[in-house]
Amino acid sequence: MEHELVGLRGPGGRWRPVAAGPFALVAVALALLPIRPVWLWAALIAVVAAVPWALGAAPEARRRRPRPYWRLSAEGLERVGRGGLSLTRYERSRIEGLAITTGDGVLTVLHRFGRTAVGTLDSMGMEPLPFFVTARRLGVPVHLLDGDAADLAEQAGEEAPEPSGPDGAAADLGLPRHHAAEQRLLDQEAALLAAAHEPPRRAPSPAPDLPAQSPPPGALPGSVAPAPAPAAAAASAPSSPSSDTRTAASSGAAPVTAAGAPGTGREPVRLATPAPLPSRRRIALLGGLSGLLGAVMVARIAMEGTGGFGARLAAGCWALAAITGMLAARRRMLRATRIQWTISGDGIEVRGRPGVREALRLPAGEIAALVVGPGLRPDPLTGEPRRADPAVLAFDHRLRLIARLPAHGLDAFQLTHALDDHGHRVVTPGRRPPRTPEYGLDGLPEIFAQVPGGRLVVTDGGLGWADAAGDVVLRMPEDRLGGIELLTIAGHAWVRLYDADGEEFFAAPLSALRIARTDLRESARRAGLPVNDAEYDAYLSAAFHSAVATLSAPQQGPAPAVPDPSGRAGRAAPGTGDGEESGERPSPVSAPGALLDATRRSRLGTYLVSVLLCEMVALLGAVWLGPDLGGFLVTASWSLPAGVVIGLGGYWLYDRDRAQLRVSSAGLAVVTRRGRVEWDLVRERVGGVGIDESADRMPRLVVWSPAGRVLRQVGFPPDLEELRRACERYGLPWGPPDADRPAPPPPEL
Repeated sequence: MEHELVGLRGPGGRWRPVAAGPFALVAVALALLPIRPVWLWAALIAVVAAVPWALGAAPEARRRRPRPYWRLSAEGLERVGRGGLSLTRYERSRIEGLAITTGDGVLTVLHRFGRTAVGTLDSMGMEPLPFFVTARRLGVPVHLLDGDAADLAEQAGEEAPEPSGPDGAAADLGLPRHHAAEQRLLDQEAALLAAAHEPPRRAPSPAPDLPAQSPPPGALPGSVAPAPAPAAAAASAPSSPSSDTRTAASSGAAPVTAAGAPGTGREPVRLATPAPLPSRRRIALLGGLSGLLGAVMVARIAMEGTGGFGARLAAGCWALAAITGMLAARRRMLRATRIQWTISGDGIEVRGRPGVREALRLPAGEIAALVVGPGLRPDPLTGEPRRADPAVLAFDHRLRLIARLPAHGLDAFQLTHALDDHGHRVVTPGRRPPRTPEYGLDGLPEIFAQVPGGRLVVTDGGLGWADAAGDVVLRMPEDRLGGIELLTIAGHAWVRLYDADGEEFFAAPLSALRIARTDLRESARRAGLPVNDAEYDAYLSAAFHSAVATLSAPQQGPAPAVPDPSGRAGRAAPGTGDGEESGERPSPVSAPGALLDATRRSRLGTYLVSVLLCEMVALLGAVWLGPDLGGFLVTASWSLPAGVVIGLGGYWLYDRDRAQLRVSSAGLAVVTRRGRVEWDLVRERVGGVGIDESADRMPRLVVWSPAGRVLRQVGFPPDLEELRRACERYGLPWGPPDADRPAPPPPEL
């Protein structure tokens, strides 16, 4: 068909065990039965455990038909099942419009007799942009409504007015249109139309070979001066020819190699996700060893005799462990698929699609534009659509979706610029709205707003709120102030006030209080109020040590860099050259800062889990080895207390050298209680600290780079409130980095 959109569907024909769970239970049940002779007992367990794998390897099982999928075409919206059978169908002539609620992403079909909620676009395997573009090409009105499908109002009945125009059907639904979301889709559609109708642009050619030049004055011995690029190439290329190499080296998310290819302006670039740890071969080896170990133990129990129930129970446990290990290894292998991209001016080649061994090749002439952004990918285990970021959608010159390319695990910045550098048109979603800090002015007293021109002042040994004439209308005595803290949040100066018990009762930006940071700090210190400005004190300390190091240096040389108050790269002292620094910058391990430990609740929970695991092992050992050690009760009487002692003692030995997180103006570091450094990151490499709410894993505490890549994971859960305050105090950004709107530096001190 001319315009047709097929929903994402899982791959067919993949080898997998059939009904592994029920057969595993049958194998355990057979192991518990006193079957004679013993060889028949062992043979039945082996056969039943191997039946799912044999059925999965059969040709008929491997040729399983694809899952049902949704399709939007000129015939309408339909769900196609096995053999092309239409399971659910909404004919085009009966569809008056389509509505998508942005709150939950549910698609609703509008027809003459009402409306029908079909389901979410994610479950249908369709992305918003291809669905929006295809529906408009077919002449079907699409409305984006602000709300959820449950909030749709009931129609007024037979007396409801007939919908007129493209907005008439949306007006009867009772929800307002989401103009911002609709405008984003319209902008992306316009970019696709421009890419489809404009002539294809060629990738810029690399700079010609130039004769070797002498290094500039001051260059290191052995360095080579870069060759200047031609003006035409510099004007047409969005970045320098070495931008791919710099991006790959800085991000570290994927290895990049280049190989020559005839007939292209640039050398092909290969991007790949990091190799899985452990590797696929190691995973397969571990799964095979678990199955082999279970088979050997069952055979050993059969040779020793199965007269007792304990021996048969142990055989059932070994059979269940072997089957579980093999199934877990298979699941882990499916998730450990590596994605590899080869990008050149002639086209794109992608390997690593789930369930498909062949590479997907798209010639450059068939690609009008590539949309890089959030999308869908099939789950490697179930085949159901799931969210992926980033994902790549390829459109041809008729605005048809020709391919969904997996890209999860790749750095979106690196992938986008590699595609653009090789002449491919790339369309990215609109700019994200800038994140605002999660601090409001709800705590401000009402009198602050009632006094025009009011400002915060230090008066009579406390704080006060003065009007435009300078008269103090509200006073806070000194005995109520337990502390005044000055810090930087999102590039703005803030103040926090604490009571005598150390509890925070007020926080607001100084710009809203109409007082400068320096004035508040100096006035409060002159009045004897407890004020803390850690950033200013750290800056003065660093400047003093830099000056002392310069004066005490025995030889003349360039002065060390004075660190910036924001904790970023240091700046050289006036009157010095830009050579090496004679002073050493403080490391994240040695710099003064806050040391955060795991919470008491998590430590107690870990103690309890370790004791429970040791008790389970002791109980299973008593069941298995009890007949040989005097009986189950006798063995359990000493093994269970020994399990408690081993669990407590073993975790106490580990807890003595537990890891702790150090937050300072020089960066982040994880050090143990005995001083061993597990990892450290300097301030320049930290783009954000916070909770990663990724859909692929459980929420975890991570450290991002400025480009948004996860650099480190914190394996223990510290107190998040203390961590947030420590990051704000020492100038580390809290929350994921915003690539579209980088955080400004802290204000001048």
